[in-house]
Amino acid sequence: MAENSHKTNGARTRTVVRALTGFACGAVLLAALPVAEGAPVSSNKKEDGFQSNVPAAVLLDADSDSILYEKNGDQLVAPASLAKLMTLEFLFNEIKQGRVKPDDEYIISENAWRKGGAPSHGSTMFAAIHSRVKVSDLLQGIVVDSANDACIAVAEALAGNEASFGRMLTQRAREIGLEHSTFTNSTGYSDPDLRVTAREMAELARHIIHTYPDFYPFFSQRDFTWNNIHQTNRNPLLGMGIGADGLKTGETSEAGFNLVGSAIQDNFRLIVVVTGARSDKERADEAKKLLEFGFHDFQARVLFAEGQTVGDAKVFGGDRSYVPLVATGTVRLMVPRNNSQRLLARIVYTGPVPAPITKGHAIGKLRVWRGENLALELALQAADDVGRGSMSQRAMDGATEFMIGVLRAGVSKL
Repeated sequence: MAENSHKTNGARTRTVVRALTGFACGAVLLAALPVAEGAPVSSNKKEDGFQSNVPAAVLLDADSDSILYEKNGDQLVAPASLAKLMTLEFLFNEIKQGRVKPDDEYIISENAWRKGGAPSHGSTMFAAIHSRVKVSDLLQGIVVDSANDACIAVAEALAGNEASFGRMLTQRAREIGLEHSTFTNSTGYSDPDLRVTAREMAELARHIIHTYPDFYPFFSQRDFTWNNIHQTNRNPLLGMGIGADGLKTGETSEAGFNLVGSAIQDNFRLIVVVTGARSDKERADEAKKLLEFGFHDFQARVLFAEGQTVGDAKVFGGDRSYVPLVATGTVRLMVPRNNSQRLLARIVYTGPVPAPITKGHAIGKLRVWRGENLALELALQAADDVGRGSMSQRAMDGATEFMIGVLRAGVSKL
């Protein structure tokens, strides 16, 4: 085993190197390159032999959380009605936590009616002004009709107004791991501060699918009638016979035509995001093309079995020098069929990790590249407890770290 490290805020970010063999996918190399912990790592490289015509796109395997295709996935874009997925996630979580009940009724205020209802000539469920609508019906209105009046009613009920609700959405986005997307309203109405990334929209969809299995079937609902007005689901993927069962479309003059979709074939679920398409036809065609590419050209390979040691982290002041690291569950990666692309993996953590360490403590990340594409990033945790070492062990670790610091300082002056 070898290590490479550099100093970050008093500790060093280490990248552990180890040659790994015997996996179903063949050899995997954990390579030593200095990657700063917390720095954004992304790739806009396209998979060989495949191109998408939209400005930004992501294809994600929902099971392994591995990227099959990415084009400008970290570019901030206007989401249009894709922002409603965050409104839905917030409401799903409120119901799951018991703070909201599906039978609760929210009022359609004059503001919600004028700005998002029939007078707005936009996407609406045509709820009557001052009427009281059950949360379960508002959910269907948002999912099937992309109803702005329903979204505004939810925002006003939970936060008092749209601006406050936007801040709550952004805070919730950070809680579930969306680090760059910012929300300012419940509907996706154009706002210079309302921005998302295709990668985070894919992660949001994955979170909804895995966290709210009782609510996810709403997204495959084909139609909804309210106030005697029948409307059909706007998601074009649902009628293509490709196993699609969600999620959301959006379009404005600023954003273009956007889509977050998901489909499942042979227990293999993919999530697709396209943004900035020039027409609803291009949006549908590109999303379908991406899904077909994933289903036909990729297969799952196991990198690490559940509980298998991925690598080790250096310990400071412990009764042992290293702690083994594991991931949660089986680590799988989607790899192209009949393709010998090299897999490159890096374990990145800030260390040495001070003892004592408790089993399950989060320590760093595993990042895996497929060719030149960052395909997988997941958290690692300690596989065992590590107790505090003796006085002599702690003294030896301190002296070692001091000498490493001196040597590195000397090298940096050369």
